[in-house]
Amino acid sequence: MAPPNDAMPPGRDDWLGGEPERPSAAALQPGVGHRLHAVARLIRRRFERRVRQAGLPITRLQASLLIRIARNPGLSQTAAATELDIEPIALVRMLDRLHEEGFVERRAHPTDRRVRTLWLTRLAWPVVQRILEINAVVREEACAGLSLAAREVLMDALDHMKNNLAAAEAAEAAGDSDVSAAAK
Repeated sequence: MAPPNDAMPPGRDDWLGGEPERPSAAALQPGVGHRLHAVARLIRRRFERRVRQAGLPITRLQASLLIRIARNPGLSQTAAATELDIEPIALVRMLDRLHEEGFVERRAHPTDRRVRTLWLTRLAWPVVQRILEINAVVREEACAGLSLAAREVLMDALDHMKNNLAAAEAAEAAGDSDVSAAAK
């Protein structure tokens, strides 16, 4: 039988630091991460619904990949997987499907035989245009009532937060590699 929620298994106070205090009601309110996640989830749902309504034969991740390739023709498969935060094997399956639809072409890298680059076909460009239109509609739904200035502040704030977190991750990774090198 599991212990009640307020029972603490033996040894847990080592990392808990003794008797726990209950946080204030204000501290328990949703923070920026929760709100960003909730907004992102709703944007994804709105986008997916619009894509289905438009009859496009793609998923949200496939749409994201098509847009990334449109921005960066010749993007490597490795870079695409990293940008989408998915495993390379999942990207390969997605690319197989987009290739079957006639939207993506894989080419060998001009100087590195191990690297495959990604290119959109003529058939993909109307799909990309439709994705951009759907993105604009969903973005307008999400930002309704916000002035142009407020939208710019929002975008700047999100970019600033993204850069802060990327810098923190890079610093931690550099610290981790320094520790690993010192251990060798």
